[in-house]
Amino acid sequence: MAFQCQRDCYMKEFATSVVSCCPAELKREINGKKETVKGFNVKLQDTILFPEGGGQPDDHGLMGDVPVLRVMRQGAEAVHFVESPLEVGQEVHLKVDWDRRFDHMQQHSGQHLITALAETMFGYKTTSWDLGRQRSTIELDTLCVKPAQVQALEEAVNEKIRAHVQVAVQLLSIDDPAVEKVRSRGLPDDHAGPIRIIDMEGIDANMCCGTHVSNLSHLQVIKLLGTEKGKKNKTNLMFLAGQRVLKYAERCYNTERSLVALLKTGPDEHVEAVDKIQKSVKLLQKNNLALLRDSAVLIAQNFKNNPLRPNFFSFHKKEGDNEFMNIIANEIGTEDTMVFLTVGEEKGPGLFLLAGPSGPVAELGPRVVELLQGKGAGKNGRFQGKANSLARRGDVEALLQHHASEEE
Repeated sequence: MAFQCQRDCYMKEFATSVVSCCPAELKREINGKKETVKGFNVKLQDTILFPEGGGQPDDHGLMGDVPVLRVMRQGAEAVHFVESPLEVGQEVHLKVDWDRRFDHMQQHSGQHLITALAETMFGYKTTSWDLGRQRSTIELDTLCVKPAQVQALEEAVNEKIRAHVQVAVQLLSIDDPAVEKVRSRGLPDDHAGPIRIIDMEGIDANMCCGTHVSNLSHLQVIKLLGTEKGKKNKTNLMFLAGQRVLKYAERCYNTERSLVALLKTGPDEHVEAVDKIQKSVKLLQKNNLALLRDSAVLIAQNFKNNPLRPNFFSFHKKEGDNEFMNIIANEIGTEDTMVFLTVGEEKGPGLFLLAGPSGPVAELGPRVVELLQGKGAGKNGRFQGKANSLARRGDVEALLQHHASEEE
């Protein structure tokens, strides 16, 4: 069957009745964390909430005042997941999340238009597509798409939008001869009911279950963001349609204003200004590394010049890296001296190096890692790694000094 959302994609509210309600669970991800929600799968007499399918995510909305968390297709039926039970036969009022629905309509119709013209203009067939949260991607069956082709395709799709081309929906029986004349990547195995055709007048006719605009002018505008290498000699073409283009332009403008304030230059000079800053930073980093190396040598020499130097040396510096620590250890010489070095925040994360005679280092290294809540490994008298917290650095020193005193 064709749902009400497929017969009239612009309907925002709808009254229907409950056919069945069964206990169920829904696995979903919120803010990167997976959770299982207990609730109910509800089937309705009809629905304006689109079930996931055809590369398009499902609709969100309300069933009465209860949020519909997921809509899934099972054969010819749509299953709505809600957290509260409903009575069979109960009348319910559906309300679709219109902003989400219209965004999906714009992206999906935009994909059909781009797909049709990419094939007409260049012979590039679409093998799949993804309606993403930020941008959408069309996978084209070609090794590459030249920048000039991307520009020509963008101009062509926006010309069709300005031409106010009608988009019609046809419902055909599966044995209708007209079905064989439309573009399709095949029907799902559990398809049931009539074949739904999205017909962009004079441009494309394609089998599709998704929700679409009724006129290409409703797409407003399409922006092709460029291409990237796909899988198996394919090319991915990224695009935005409609409101997403306006939001993208707003974000770009806000970024531009922030850069004007930071760089003290006009937008046309931003690239040059950033390039100069990067070169200056690289030079400063190079000079800083040279100073760190010189500092490491001086630290080691100062220890070696002490006639009463002990057989244990410990040092911490906020700024530094593994090379800085290894220079100190190499300059001191660790055949007879245990060296413990750290860099980073005094009570925060950092790096450590334990160097000295192979036996004691291998024995004490794992204990040092444990105290610093970090990870590390070692061989040949060197044990180094990352510390999640240097707060217990003093405990490590005490442990190593105790061991060194026993060796004297």
